[in-house]
Amino acid sequence: MILLSDPRISAIPLRDNGEALVDLREIGELRVDDRLSDAAGAYAHVRESTVERLLTAQRSLPSELRLLVIEGYRPLSLQTTYFEDYKNELRVKYPHWDLERLHVEASKYVSPPEVAPHSTGGTVDLTLCTCDGVELDMGTAVNDSPVASANACFTASPDISAEARANRNILSEALTAAGMVNYPTEWWHWSFGDRYWALSTDADSTRYGPVDLP
Repeated sequence: MILLSDPRISAIPLRDNGEALVDLREIGELRVDDRLSDAAGAYAHVRESTVERLLTAQRSLPSELRLLVIEGYRPLSLQTTYFEDYKNELRVKYPHWDLERLHVEASKYVSPPEVAPHSTGGTVDLTLCTCDGVELDMGTAVNDSPVASANACFTASPDISAEARANRNILSEALTAAGMVNYPTEWWHWSFGDRYWALSTDADSTRYGPVDLP
């Protein structure tokens, strides 16, 4: 399992193709949840080619299921806050861990700011729901941490029900076929064009770098 703290991730050259951020709330085929909404609506934005892949995945799902996007773009300042806060939480819980261990363990749940997938606009956190908006059983809640879930949030965790495994497989098959890459410690985290995607697909560089919301 390659974590976002791995030096191979930060070594990927950063390039940006200049694609615009698109507001998913304006895309009728996709559902966007507002639990992480912000005043600027940043959470609902992703890059153009990522939108295309989400639509491809949506169209491949069984007719009774929908993708439910929880969060897309995240400003780099917010990413930094999330990472430092979680690292501090782990420091309190595991005072014997050294700084390197804290950095690695934190990266299982929150990306280090220097690689920050969400800040490129190419990454989404999402789940599955019915056409009526009822979320499917995925084994854990979206954004459940490794510590809180005893690693059941890991995509390939064996410690979930058969129903949850089947639902994760449906989500994974649709998004993988559409060209997106999963972060294996978070079943809900899928990306395109960022450094993790580049390493996973043997791309020479990223398609997206960190970007500011216009």
